[in-house]
Amino acid sequence: MSGIDYSVWDHIYVSDDEDVTCPFVDTPSLFRMRHRSRLEKMVEFQQRGEDLENSFAECRRLLEEAQGRLAYLEERMREGGEDKEREAELKKVQTEIKKLKQDEKSFEKLLEEHRKEEKKLPWNVDTISKDGFSKSVLNFKPLSKEETGEEKVENHKNFLGKYGKEIKLFGMLRRWDDSQQYLSDHPHLVCEETANYLAVICIEYEIDEKHALMEQVAHQAIVMQFILDLARTLKVDPRGCFRQFFSKIKTLDKSYQDAFEHELEMLKERVRSSAQTRMENAVKELEEEEIQKRLGPGCLDPVEVYESLPKEVKRSFHEKNIQMLQEAMSKLDPEEGKYHLKRCIDSGLWVPDSRGDEDGEEDGDQEED
Repeated sequence: MSGIDYSVWDHIYVSDDEDVTCPFVDTPSLFRMRHRSRLEKMVEFQQRGEDLENSFAECRRLLEEAQGRLAYLEERMREGGEDKEREAELKKVQTEIKKLKQDEKSFEKLLEEHRKEEKKLPWNVDTISKDGFSKSVLNFKPLSKEETGEEKVENHKNFLGKYGKEIKLFGMLRRWDDSQQYLSDHPHLVCEETANYLAVICIEYEIDEKHALMEQVAHQAIVMQFILDLARTLKVDPRGCFRQFFSKIKTLDKSYQDAFEHELEMLKERVRSSAQTRMENAVKELEEEEIQKRLGPGCLDPVEVYESLPKEVKRSFHEKNIQMLQEAMSKLDPEEGKYHLKRCIDSGLWVPDSRGDEDGEEDGDQEED
């Protein structure tokens, strides 16, 4: 036996605008008039309920503010003693609170009555059922989980290892139709990794002074970047909108083509600047390596020390003449001579003999200017 009590539905009344007709009035017009009148009454009833709720909420807010002022004034009265102005303000706030409490009770009572009246209203064709849910499905790209730096590097490395050759081939395409067809056959290339790798290839070509190839690949890098920007604007997966880019760029839309050419020239300038910076850094690194290789036992650069020597001392090193070196050193101030001699030893320009004699023979592998 069913445990559901259906008796609560025995006396349900559903009002209808078509219950009564009149022989002297057009029936469809009469139905529309009654339906419109009922809807207006429903809106008015609902609006009255919303007004009561808003008034009740505003009354409570004012009451809380007044109670806060009352607490502040009472605290001031305790701290500062008797004050006629404060006493008058205190009484005024107390009166205001009393009135607000009365208003709160009145609004609460009116709201309760309105809710009871709402429950007594009969159902009609507009209220007997409501939508259980309303849902719209849009082709938005779902938010992916945030990747860590190491994961990004690893994923990028794997992507290039798998599709690097395909990306390079795309970078060599020149015609719009060829590029569109290639991406149709390889939709996995429509992504940020492809755009980044194309930019890297551009820099490598510029370093190798292959300027024409750099400009060609830069063109394809901007193609991919425009597709990605379009996808972000439409909030869709870029694999689903690259055809829209080619349709737009091939319609000879001048403003769009001008924007494309502007971005292409900016990319070329950035590539040239990056290539120049990389070459300068490479030269600096080579120079540092050379300096590190020729440092003497005291970690001084023999070339730098040689350039800092007095003219006669430098000449004796250049001619590899020990006697000339001794004469040049003897002409110097003793402290200055010790200073230059120590720097020569630390840089490897001068190698003392095993007895520690500072007048030892000169190293046969000394550095030249």
